[in-house]
Amino acid sequence: MAKQIRADNIGSLLRPPELLQARAGYREGKLQREQLGDIEDRSILKALDLQKAAGVEVFTDGEYRRDIFTADITRAVDGLVPGKTTVSFEWRGAGSELAKESKEGNLQFIVGNKLRKKGRFTPGEAPFLKQHAPGPFKVCTPAAMQHAISRYKPGVTDKVYPTIHDMLQDVATIMRDEVQALIDEGASYVQLDAPSYSTFFDPKRRASLDASGVNSAEALDAAIAADNAMIQSITRRPEVAIGIHFCRGNKRSAWGAEGSYEPIAEKAFASLTMDRYLMEFDTERAGGFEPLRFVPKGKVAVLGLVG
Repeated sequence: MAKQIRADNIGSLLRPPELLQARAGYREGKLQREQLGDIEDRSILKALDLQKAAGVEVFTDGEYRRDIFTADITRAVDGLVPGKTTVSFEWRGAGSELAKESKEGNLQFIVGNKLRKKGRFTPGEAPFLKQHAPGPFKVCTPAAMQHAISRYKPGVTDKVYPTIHDMLQDVATIMRDEVQALIDEGASYVQLDAPSYSTFFDPKRRASLDASGVNSAEALDAAIAADNAMIQSITRRPEVAIGIHFCRGNKRSAWGAEGSYEPIAEKAFASLTMDRYLMEFDTERAGGFEPLRFVPKGKVAVLGLVG
């Protein structure tokens, strides 16, 4: 049975100024990859010390080796072509302008050819944590669902994959290899990040999805099936936990979605085969606790709260 963890960080930590400057310098060609790697290492070691001092039980590298939480999908998968989906997405809240300024290369690609694995999403992260973490460690990787909304474009993707379900079957196979690799490298906890589930409970985003030609109800079923396939028949040690994180796309004090979990709670909680569901509940836009009545016995609901 997976170890009972009383509290953990969802994955990302705020990047320190030194790391932000180094990453900008690397993008501008002012810094070599090795130099950036040295600064990443130093930043991660400091983050581990901070977590240890705070009494954290399971450690993360803060995703300091990534520009974005999904990591660089173009490094891991063949079959992507430049483009964007027709599903509308807007940042909301006080930080919306800052959020818009960030150019995320991952969002500039859709699926246009048969998907094939060519590399890792998170190379080198688990081995470094295994060597330096002062206790059990976790690594986050995008859920298969994360690619359903942002990568499937009717008129392009359906020439290769007639439905989202068809595409996600290949995504799940590729991502399953990533989960297994992380466990084999020593991770005690793997977290699947799935903020795109918010598309199904945010009324505005759900309407946009349906208007794009994708049936939202069918897409939800396909997403759940794919995320389950990501961990199906995984070989793991008894203490290894697998969780899935639902959020609303928070960034720079802005958010991409809002609404209660209620529209998806019964189906998602009953059908997803994860050990832990990590959910944000610290804002008014997250709704009340009523959807938690659907969490099955034996599963753990981790509530994002500020005491």
